[in-house]
Amino acid sequence: MPLVKEDELKKQIKAKNLACCYFLYGEEKFLVRRYAELLADQAVGKERDGFNFQQFDGAGGDIDAIAAAVEALPLMAQRKCVWVNDLDVESLSATQNAKLEELLSDLPDTCLLLFCQATLEIDGKRSAKWRKFLTLAQKHCQVVELGKRGAIALEKQLVDWAAKRGCTLSRILAGRVIQLCGDDLLTLRAELEKLCAYAQDREITQEDVDTVVTQNLETTVFVLAKALMAREYGRAYRRLDLLLYQKEEPVAILAVLASSYVDLYRVRVAEESGESLSALSRDFDYKNKEFRLRNAQRDGRRLSTPAIKKSLELLLEADVQLKSARGDRRVVLEKLIAQLLLAAEGGAAS
Repeated sequence: MPLVKEDELKKQIKAKNLACCYFLYGEEKFLVRRYAELLADQAVGKERDGFNFQQFDGAGGDIDAIAAAVEALPLMAQRKCVWVNDLDVESLSATQNAKLEELLSDLPDTCLLLFCQATLEIDGKRSAKWRKFLTLAQKHCQVVELGKRGAIALEKQLVDWAAKRGCTLSRILAGRVIQLCGDDLLTLRAELEKLCAYAQDREITQEDVDTVVTQNLETTVFVLAKALMAREYGRAYRRLDLLLYQKEEPVAILAVLASSYVDLYRVRVAEESGESLSALSRDFDYKNKEFRLRNAQRDGRRLSTPAIKKSLELLLEADVQLKSARGDRRVVLEKLIAQLLLAAEGGAAS
């Protein structure tokens, strides 16, 4: 049985045509949790009692207790729901795995068994145990991978959320919110709720977005990197001040900043080798993040290849200093900004 797509899952929930078992996982944890809640609501209703709704910690690996709950009959209802949070297949013994396989191969119609990977990441490519489990699950369960949504889908989601809260949000401003906050749905929903509370049943404006929306670390550092490449001294130091004022960890700031320069270097090497951005996106897994490569291609034109290489060396030196706790961490970053500006100044592309 192939993976079930999100649209098919929606249809099953809407039609109340549920299978006996669902395994929900993926990068977009908000959607994993959201669909798990919708499935449980359909199975036993929103008022969940202790008789027909039971939750287990999958990290504990108590397969016997989970099996007993699944096999127990519902009380004065057609169906019960057994919810397993973050099943950790890696920690299961051979005996536990065998019991889990036996359970999945003979599920009763009176129970919805729901595996919700709300926080635990799984690696179906590298882990033999996870590969084996996913193969097993696809035989007996509805396996749904909920990945990050693309920009167009995210914009539509924000517009819809705003409308449900009595506000109007244009697609252009929805894109601006995504640009500022990133693509995490939980973060976007929180920012959208702030915007709607601020706008109070009217159309959300550009001024509202600029006033209310909190820029995430990645966005702020991206603006910092752009200022460095453009050799805008004042703007670069203002962005660094903002990051430190927001109490962002210097190591985290450096990591995101380094990723911008790595993007630059990859794009430059691809261009000099005659490779396309699409090939680069595929080889280095920029799925749904292709904009980073386009931005690097645009901004990187200001720097020569030696300047990009020098910048990477400076970033590595600063990383060693920060992680070895040598000197004041703010001073390390301020010095790095000066060095990167000088590297850009001396290595400006003609």
